[in-house]
Amino acid sequence: MPATRHRFTVDDWHQMIEAGVLHEDQRLELLDGEIFEMTPIGPLHSSVVNRLTRLWVTRLGTRAIVQVQNPVEARPRSEPQPDLTLLRERADFYRDRHPGPGDVLLVIEVADTSLDYDRAKLAIYASAGIAEVWIVDLQAERVDVHRDAGTSGFGDVRAARRGDSVACRAFPDVVLNVTDILG
Repeated sequence: MPATRHRFTVDDWHQMIEAGVLHEDQRLELLDGEIFEMTPIGPLHSSVVNRLTRLWVTRLGTRAIVQVQNPVEARPRSEPQPDLTLLRERADFYRDRHPGPGDVLLVIEVADTSLDYDRAKLAIYASAGIAEVWIVDLQAERVDVHRDAGTSGFGDVRAARRGDSVACRAFPDVVLNVTDILG
């Protein structure tokens, strides 16, 4: 008899956290019903997340909430924790629930040793209807911009390298230089 996988829902995931089976300080993600341990964060990865945070916070001010390494609910079976997320402004800062796809303006994943893992998450983001995802590929020194989410993935993909500039569709007036992102 073949083994059967049990796929968890976001509700199951939250119940396991509330029951103490899983702890909030563990670096885990629920992706397509499976629980994955996230890779350790190295100094290069941290520095780029910090750069991106400063760039977005200083340039957007109160136009959006800049969320760092916190959950986004992609129901029914995924709750990824992107490195950085730009969220629609809310007075309560999402106090009573994690943001969902309708709240997300941009997801950014920073990949040093996790490129394949972060690319695999693209299908989850696209199927959830998250319109734009950037993957900052530290090894190739580029930013891959994925737009126009659909059932088969993202329809518009562009790679930007050092010297190029990128802007998200939600804030086309905020232009970031790839060199500033990578350092």
